[in-house]
Amino acid sequence: MKVILAQPRGFCAGVVRAIEIVERALERYGPPIYVRHEIVHNKYVVETLKAKGVRFVEELEDVPSGAHAIFSAHGVSKDVEREAVARGLRVIDATCPLVTKVHNHGRRYVGQGRTIILIGHAGHPEVEGTMGQISGPVLLVQSEKDVEALDIAVDHPVAYVTQTTLSVDDTKGIIQALHRRFTNIVGPETRDICYATQNRQIAVRELCKRADVILVVGAKNSSNSNRLREIGEEAKKPSYLVADGSELQVEWFDGAKIVGLTAGASAPEVLVEDVIAALKRFGPVEVESLDGRTETVEFRLPPELADRRTGARAVKPEVKTAAEA
Repeated sequence: MKVILAQPRGFCAGVVRAIEIVERALERYGPPIYVRHEIVHNKYVVETLKAKGVRFVEELEDVPSGAHAIFSAHGVSKDVEREAVARGLRVIDATCPLVTKVHNHGRRYVGQGRTIILIGHAGHPEVEGTMGQISGPVLLVQSEKDVEALDIAVDHPVAYVTQTTLSVDDTKGIIQALHRRFTNIVGPETRDICYATQNRQIAVRELCKRADVILVVGAKNSSNSNRLREIGEEAKKPSYLVADGSELQVEWFDGAKIVGLTAGASAPEVLVEDVIAALKRFGPVEVESLDGRTETVEFRLPPELADRRTGARAVKPEVKTAAEA
C-alpha cells in the first residue's frame, strides 16, 4: 500500500499560536492555567495540556477570581470579556488573528450603518463569539435557502462576514446568492478568508485524483476536519475522519492501493504518524508527500508572553514521532 500525505496538512498558524500561548503561560505563571472552552478542537492537544496543569472550563464562573484565564482560538463575545474584567481575571487572549480580523470587519460595517450577515455554522464557538463581538444585529445564514428567507429589503445596506473555518469554495454559492438578493452589499476580499482552510481543501482535492481511500485526522467536533472528509466523499472516494490510528478498520482498505492522508488544522503531526504506524500493521506501506503549498505565515504572540529567543512570534511546536509520543 502507498500512503500519500497531503501538503499542507495539520496545524495552521492560528493553532500554533494558541498552543504556544498556553505553553508559555504555564512556563511563566505556573499551573493551574485556566482555558475557557477547548483551546482548539482536538482531544489529544487538550489532554496533553491537561497533564501539564491546564484546566479547561466551560464558563468563567468556574475560574477562581484573580487567576490566569485564556480565551480559545475561536474567540469570545464582548459579554465574556466584560465578565472576565468584573471577576478580576488575568486574561490572555489566544483568539486567532484571522478571527479578530472578521470581528473588525463586522464592526466597520456596522459603523457604516449596514446590517451584518454572518456565513457560518450555528452553535460553533467562533460563530457565537463573532455574533457577540459586533454591536448591532447579526443574521446567521448557513445555506442559499437561508439567504432567500432573510426578511430584509433588497435595497437595504447589508454586509457579510464569514466563519474562518469555511473556505472560499465553501462560501462561494452563499455569497453569490447574497449578491443576487441585495443591491447594496459589501464584504471582505477573498484574501481575507482563512488561507489554511482553503489550502487544506485544495490539497485534499489533489489527493482525490490519486488515492483510492481518503483518511482525515481530526476531531469529530472540528468544522474544518469534517469538511475535508466531505470533500473526499464529493469526489466519490471512501473517506473517513479518525482521531488517531486506533480507529482504523482493515475493511476500509480492501482493494485499495493508494491511501490519501491529511489532517485538520487543529490536528498535530504526531497523530498523522500514529495513523501511518497503524496502517503498517495491516501490511507494508510506502509513504510519499504530495507537492503542495508551503505555508510560512506566523502570528505574533501577546506582548506579555514574548521573549528574546523568538521575538513575539509563535514557533511551531516540536513534533514527536508516534514512537516518541
